[in-house]
Amino acid sequence: MKRRFTLVKITIPFLLFLYSGIALSNPGSDYKDDGITISGRWFLKHQSGEKKDKKFNYFNLKRGYIIIKKEFSSKLSARITPDISMDKEGDGAGDIKLRLKYCYLKYKLPEFTILSQPYLEFGLVHRPWLDFEEKINRYRVQGTLFLERSELLNSADFGMLLVANIGGKLDNKIQNKIGTKHTGKFGSFGIGVFNGGGYHAIEQNTNKVLETRLTLRPFHGFFPGLLFSYFGAFGKGNTELAPDWVLNSGFVSLENRYFVLTGTYYEGKGNSFGSCIDENNRPLNQSGYSAFSELKLMCNRVSIFGRYDFFAIEDETGDTKNERYIVGTAYHFERGCKILLDYDYGKLVNSEETKDSLFELAIEIVF
Repeated sequence: MKRRFTLVKITIPFLLFLYSGIALSNPGSDYKDDGITISGRWFLKHQSGEKKDKKFNYFNLKRGYIIIKKEFSSKLSARITPDISMDKEGDGAGDIKLRLKYCYLKYKLPEFTILSQPYLEFGLVHRPWLDFEEKINRYRVQGTLFLERSELLNSADFGMLLVANIGGKLDNKIQNKIGTKHTGKFGSFGIGVFNGGGYHAIEQNTNKVLETRLTLRPFHGFFPGLLFSYFGAFGKGNTELAPDWVLNSGFVSLENRYFVLTGTYYEGKGNSFGSCIDENNRPLNQSGYSAFSELKLMCNRVSIFGRYDFFAIEDETGDTKNERYIVGTAYHFERGCKILLDYDYGKLVNSEETKDSLFELAIEIVF
């Protein structure tokens, strides 16, 4: 613990010192020298509320990312992203800890038939789904999105990932008009093989997990903001007993300069961590759905957003059903930075028990 904390105390000031010197010499842009770029993202918060009958009221660091990239050539690059967070468990509770979120090589592949801008990541890489959804739902600073909040998986893992657009690139004017970050004219896909336990877990078995995403943009000519996506995961949970893990999810999204709408439906059994099981190590069946909406005002400077999640687990007592309601408003300023106020409330269905509730002031800093 002391060794890890010492690493944090040395590394963070060094990186901040390095970046501050770079920023002063080149204000308003990422540092770039010999193909190296340095940028970052911080989530800062004040929360007040109650969780498991325990009240809280505190300022804290949600997450902090320092993103370092190196271009070796027009096709080959590398990325390493330290992930800074607070340890909430064990002897180190309260320590600011440093771990890796991403550490991979990226190779741009030749285009082939209808596949455009294909690339391959190898190492500690993105998983196919959450990186895609977080480019549509801009409020990861508020909290994890539906599938991750339901404790099915997280956003990165050791393995390899192949991603490509379908049918060339969407016209830049259309991209700017609808405000999308997904550029495939007819859609895109991602497919990868991973350890399965996520970026902060040790591999506990010899199984590998297959995860895939397919996104289609059927009306790129007259309704380009509409996307239909499928995400699937097939393998074993990350324990020595290796319970089955199967995930099937459908997703519809509509992006526009004035609003964003998304809907998610999920069915599956088990999870990537191997923890959603019964006493006989059989994976529990689950289902759920989520809806998200965002209204953009004042030329996208101000927004109002809301989300509803429903998630059910078939266990020995029947179905355990959970609901979550999230509402908030945000002010957006330079380069993706935002300040938001939100209320997050989770409960068991048909019960007076409140799982958690909080009011939050959060700031996302992008530099």
